[in-house]
Amino acid sequence: MVCTLVADAHTRAIVIEEGDCTTRVTPASTFKIPLAVMAYDAGVLINSRAPVMQFRSGDPAWGGANWTRDTDPASWMRYSVLWYSQRITQAMGAEALTRYALNFGYGTADFSGDAGFDNGLERAWIVSSLLISPREQVTFLRALVRDALPVRPEALRHAREIVERHDVEDWIIHGKTGTAYPRRPDRSFDYARGWGWYVGWAQQGDRVLVFARLTQARQRTDGSPGNLTRDAFMREWADLVAR
Repeated sequence: MVCTLVADAHTRAIVIEEGDCTTRVTPASTFKIPLAVMAYDAGVLINSRAPVMQFRSGDPAWGGANWTRDTDPASWMRYSVLWYSQRITQAMGAEALTRYALNFGYGTADFSGDAGFDNGLERAWIVSSLLISPREQVTFLRALVRDALPVRPEALRHAREIVERHDVEDWIIHGKTGTAYPRRPDRSFDYARGWGWYVGWAQQGDRVLVFARLTQARQRTDGSPGNLTRDAFMREWADLVAR
């Protein structure tokens, strides 16, 4: 475990902070949450069911059948469909993405991509130029749940609506996983050192907590590091908030 950070969304009080929560790393698919806010505000996304986009030959397909069928915003977020993110970023352009990210205080706000490859709109958020710390994730999420981001209120509402929900005892937890693998100097991926994220917010009555957990594997895992990070976090949730 690299970092576990849980904070009260209203008071900013830290419930728990363990590990290194200040170093910036790739956000991987957790970037889909701010990207949804940006896209709803810009009118690229309409609601949870529109627009529907079709898979094209050449689109990333390693996510299986859920990546090769028609995809709407809800299924994009649920199945973490990379090509749908790429359609959004290409529609918005680097200038708009950078402006939104700066306004959100979202990490480096750098969409240049890999140096010399001009691929920022394809993968800036995947082990590339866009980096964010767990603390910055929590600050962004706090603004998201408090309607404090500089966008239209309906953009925030629509974005929150499509983030996956889990019921854990008497808490409702909304969160997004992220998985990415560091690059070696030859640009191959180090599958034994995968990053795993789980970020989101949890509600119990009037109490709202925002959280970020970041892990990095020490060996190749069965299952994605992001899903493993989420599952472990869920198992520990009751103990974490009882401290």
